[in-house]
Amino acid sequence: MSAIATADSAVADQTLRITEIFYSLQGEARTVGLPTVFVRLTGCPLRCLYCDTEYAFHGGDMMTLGDIAGQVAKHGPAYVTVTGGEPLAQPNCLPLLSLLCDQGYEVSLETSGAMPVADVDPRVVKVLDLKTPASGESARNDYDNIAHLTRNDQLKFVICDRNDYEWARFKLDELALVPRVSDVLFSPSYEQLAPRELAEWILADRLPVRLQLQLHKYLWDDAPGH
Repeated sequence: MSAIATADSAVADQTLRITEIFYSLQGEARTVGLPTVFVRLTGCPLRCLYCDTEYAFHGGDMMTLGDIAGQVAKHGPAYVTVTGGEPLAQPNCLPLLSLLCDQGYEVSLETSGAMPVADVDPRVVKVLDLKTPASGESARNDYDNIAHLTRNDQLKFVICDRNDYEWARFKLDELALVPRVSDVLFSPSYEQLAPRELAEWILADRLPVRLQLQLHKYLWDDAPGH
């Protein structure tokens, strides 16, 4: 066996704890509505007050990266999203992202922004969620991550109330976010802020951001596996 094949095998044998792998429509970000395979990793160091995936905090099954890639391939997807929990809380998330890119998928990573993204494969679309004050976890934002975002990436703010909106609006200017990424996403926290109200604020202030609704919640009522 060649040294390259041995290295590939070693990567494939690395393991991650996985909550679920499923095929659905992307509910968020710029590929919203497109058929996508989701790989949901188990565990998260944050406890956002509005978290909708608490079932991914614990449990899950250990899987090799090779087995994960095999499960993804069964669906024949163009798009793969690695999510959580907080996927970067497991170090082997990084080789998984690269492995999926190597297999020709368009790969996105949903991350809280509390974990370093500097070593994420540059082929991966990072969808980084800056935590607002009402999340209860804004102190966990790692602003060093901003320097590692590119025009291939996206920034998300989950907005719970007017104070969150004003905070996010300030961050747009303070961190010069709009020209740094492809999209800045403002998402109303489900059942906390009416989407129409957020839309009216965005229009009144002429913000260059994309209003994002969580499509999967409207289609499947936030059920696991969707």
